[in-house]
Amino acid sequence: MIRVVLADDQLLVRAGFRALLAAQPDVEVVAEAADGEEAVRQVRQLRPDVVLMDIRMPLLDGLAATRQIIADAALADVRVIMLTTFELDEYVFEAIRCGASGFLVKDTEPDELLRAVRAVTAGDALLSPGVTRRLIAEFAARSKEPAAAAGLSQLTEREREVMALVGIGLSNEEIARRLVVSPLTAKTHVSRAMVKLGARDRAQLVVLAYESGLVRPGWLG
Repeated sequence: MIRVVLADDQLLVRAGFRALLAAQPDVEVVAEAADGEEAVRQVRQLRPDVVLMDIRMPLLDGLAATRQIIADAALADVRVIMLTTFELDEYVFEAIRCGASGFLVKDTEPDELLRAVRAVTAGDALLSPGVTRRLIAEFAARSKEPAAAAGLSQLTEREREVMALVGIGLSNEEIARRLVVSPLTAKTHVSRAMVKLGARDRAQLVVLAYESGLVRPGWLG
């Protein structure tokens, strides 16, 4: 079972998400939270697989709550999906920088929400649809305090090449076709790059690709 915590200050939003998720045979909503402080408490107590976290909440916003969750070593396996009302949310990129696995707009299609929950549980980053990649590029370009990727020099030439392709939003299968290798080989290169750079997941690898200059905004197709 995929265990989920819902964190949103709007009761109707939580009720809608709960109804959708609870109807799935492989998903269980284990708790709800109406503010960021409550969300952090629930996550520390229950250690869910996924947190659906609203960016704007009282007491402690979703960004600060996510930072606390990501900073807790005991919660290393918890994945956070940020929820936002607007696609062009100024906090989206910062949320991914601090460890969120991706984001969804609240009016996303039900199938996309379910796909997102299952994808991040499987260790994938939520980097689709294409608007997500463009937002990451945009906010990476605006970032006032770029964090240098200290381990970039440790990557092999092929790992850097693969990381750049991850940065423009390609899946392992697409990378494999581009480089004429097997999907397993592509996945291995991605995993090694993540380990060397200390990236929590694929989303952070994308951010590092932009911040290190390996990929630059405007390179997206």
